[in-house]
Amino acid sequence: MEYPQNIKVTVDAVVFSYSDTKLSVLLVKRKNEPFKGKWAIPGGFVEDDEPLEVAVARELEEETGVKTDRFEQLHTFGQPDRDPRGRTISVTYFTEISQENNQIKAASDAEEADWFPIDALPEMAFDHSSILKTAIDKFMAHKI
Repeated sequence: MEYPQNIKVTVDAVVFSYSDTKLSVLLVKRKNEPFKGKWAIPGGFVEDDEPLEVAVARELEEETGVKTDRFEQLHTFGQPDRDPRGRTISVTYFTEISQENNQIKAASDAEEADWFPIDALPEMAFDHSSILKTAIDKFMAHKI
């Protein structure tokens, strides 16, 4: 039986860190459309022969310079209209790193990379505000 689908798979890396006891998240400013100039969670398309965990580590390093392989799967986001380029399902992961031990540097399709306190987030691309809410809730529940 054939399934005529045209679905793309992406990964997103929600990266948390504490700075002066404030919880922050690492975001990138998009260099390209869609949502050029808007802030987003680091991530991108999974290559055909690539495991998801490898893809999320690769995308994070390509866009921010941060290297880690310590991720926990957060959730899968798949609303049909979440990406204007077409049907895209995102498998999202989260992790916590030290800001002091990780230099960030925007690269690839990221114009900038920066830390934002979770109570002062910018306007986000795609459905990333919703993804961040889910990630923050789960992260905080783990810290109790």
